[in-house]
Amino acid sequence: MANSPMAMFTFLTLVLAAALLLSAAGPADAQNCGCRSNECCSQYGYCGTTSAYCGQGCQAGPCSSGSGGGTGVSVESVVTAAFFNGIKSQAGSTCAGKSFYTRQSFLDAARANPNFGKGSSKDASKREIAAFFAHVTHETGHFCYIEEISGASKDYCDEKNTQWPCQQGKGYYGRGPLQLSWNYNYGPAGKSVGFDGLRNPEKVAQDPVVAFKAALWFWMNNVHQVMPRGFGATTRAINGGECGGGNSDAVNARAGYYRDYCKKFGVDPGSSLTC
Repeated sequence: MANSPMAMFTFLTLVLAAALLLSAAGPADAQNCGCRSNECCSQYGYCGTTSAYCGQGCQAGPCSSGSGGGTGVSVESVVTAAFFNGIKSQAGSTCAGKSFYTRQSFLDAARANPNFGKGSSKDASKREIAAFFAHVTHETGHFCYIEEISGASKDYCDEKNTQWPCQQGKGYYGRGPLQLSWNYNYGPAGKSVGFDGLRNPEKVAQDPVVAFKAALWFWMNNVHQVMPRGFGATTRAINGGECGGGNSDAVNARAGYYRDYCKKFGVDPGSSLTC
């Protein structure tokens, strides 16, 4: 029976249907995203440009209008010049980041990530923006640092990661607003933003728009989705080593900035502020 003409026809029909289904799905360059700038990160964590990727549940990239499930707010209206420069004004005059980080470079990067600040409500959106800048404030010392202090002396190469292999002579230490680190972050971030993250990781410390785009790439792929769990979950997503007593001072400092910025934005910070 298994070798009958009808059985063979049925088998070939199923194979053809499966092939068509896979081809219709479009490209799936990287699970959990890390997409090119023109691609969307689908609700299932794959890259592509069709409605299956850019429509309902789209997490990042040029998502279709109304996708992502949130109403959000105008990021530009929340991150005013007074707010941004108020953070930067607390950095010392000799800080490298003083002239590097600008509100305009952040806004340019934010426009390339239209789902940033798009929560289930306007308050949720403001909390996400407050959370992002709370971490940025802590990681850069109020926009003082472009690169991690003594970062060049640290080894951030995961040699077991063959998808994003380290390049000889290149350091993947913290750079930019969220101190992007490790080869497995530089590689996909560069692919998404539009630079060679493995061969030219220095770009994150040379171009402020690239720096903010890389930070938002990390945020949208690792932090954005945990915002509903509270600010503490975002700290764990960014630096889980600080949690559980690893560095309570740092955890509390991040939460303090978050509470302050939520107050400035006129929203309740919610619960679960520490991890």
